[in-house]
Amino acid sequence: MATSGTKTFSLDTAEVIEEAYELAGLELRTGYDAATARRSLNIMFSDWANRGINLWTVEQVSLDLTSGTSSYTLNAYDVDVLEAIVRVYDSTSSTTYSDISIERISRSEYLGIPDKVATGRPSQYYVDRKETPVLKLFPTPDNVTTYKFISYRIQRIDDVTASAQDQEVPSRFIPCMTAGLAFQIALKRNPQKAAILKVEYEEAFNRAADEDRERASIHLTPRVRY
Repeated sequence: MATSGTKTFSLDTAEVIEEAYELAGLELRTGYDAATARRSLNIMFSDWANRGINLWTVEQVSLDLTSGTSSYTLNAYDVDVLEAIVRVYDSTSSTTYSDISIERISRSEYLGIPDKVATGRPSQYYVDRKETPVLKLFPTPDNVTTYKFISYRIQRIDDVTASAQDQEVPSRFIPCMTAGLAFQIALKRNPQKAAILKVEYEEAFNRAADEDRERASIHLTPRVRY
């Protein structure tokens, strides 16, 4: 018998909720059942940001730097900055530039900088991880060159606000998403089954997280001291 020839399987939020209720040994009966499940799903997505880097949530973001300004409020949905460069534009052309690495420093290292108002090409940055993150640069961008701060940022997963929506989750995470939601529902509605579902959820998440990684070659060079 021939296969379908399609590779588009997905579940909308209503189907995810229905599957989770069945895994939890329950039935989806009321509108409140769906609403409380959507709330649990969003809480679970928030927790995923604490479990490591989800590659599909990493976005490249460009920030224009302003002369004399060292502090920039990032987006409220930015979780953290992974890595960054400073793009330095040629003074004679708006399309000619060089990308230069910039070092991330800690809170204590930034605090220890004696002259934070010194100007020049930014070479270090600190991310103050408030509810809305704040980027602090050193040195402060000067007025001689045009700079951009180009970074890869971890961002929040899109909110689920209706059962008719899809989720911002790749297909390889569908098993752990349904198992995780089933565990959350069982905690509230069927505690006897929660322990079993937690094990299944953690195993499914670990499988997905282990696969969700970059596959670039790594070259290690020993450091020789004389």
